[in-house]
Amino acid sequence: MRARAPWIATLAVACAGLAAELGDFLLGAPPKLVELFSLSYEVNVPTWYASALLLLCAERLLRLAPTETHPRLFGVLGVTFAAMSLDEAIEIHEHLGGLVEGHGVLYFSWVVPAGIFVLVYGASMWPLLRDLDPATRRRFVISGAVYVGGALLMELPLGWWTEQHGDQNLVYGLLDFVEESMELVGATLFYVTLDQRPSARTAS
Repeated sequence: MRARAPWIATLAVACAGLAAELGDFLLGAPPKLVELFSLSYEVNVPTWYASALLLLCAERLLRLAPTETHPRLFGVLGVTFAAMSLDEAIEIHEHLGGLVEGHGVLYFSWVVPAGIFVLVYGASMWPLLRDLDPATRRRFVISGAVYVGGALLMELPLGWWTEQHGDQNLVYGLLDFVEESMELVGATLFYVTLDQRPSARTAS
């Protein structure tokens, strides 16, 4: 049941977000209700949940760090997730996007420096991945790919659509829903993987 709880919570948040998008554009749902649960809006239930989930990942990583083969890298990863939690709450990357003008799939221009950072950062974490057991390594890679696929790659079609058609339409809402849901799924898989590691239970 402990492993299922995060998945149930993520599913509930995602389903509420999808219902908000469909209700907004197809049923004329009350705007305040849409804003509260839509994954396209900030400072609401999905934002709080995503930020809390990333912070839980940070806590697990920092707790695990002293018991792992690469304590420094686990610690750096923990600090990174804490920073991601903060970014989720106050939208640091959204403000950086306005520094460079973008068009088409690069309409959200922050994806360029973010993509470079992810490649360099991912390469620096190779020693950690290499020395994990195969099952954990596979889950780390899958969760990272799903999260980055949502956070970065989905911004490309979303940016193109936004430039062409704006953000007040159902297609935008559904694209953004897929993006945010991928981030939640990736973070949930990562958290569950960390929470199930034997050393995490030993350290607690």
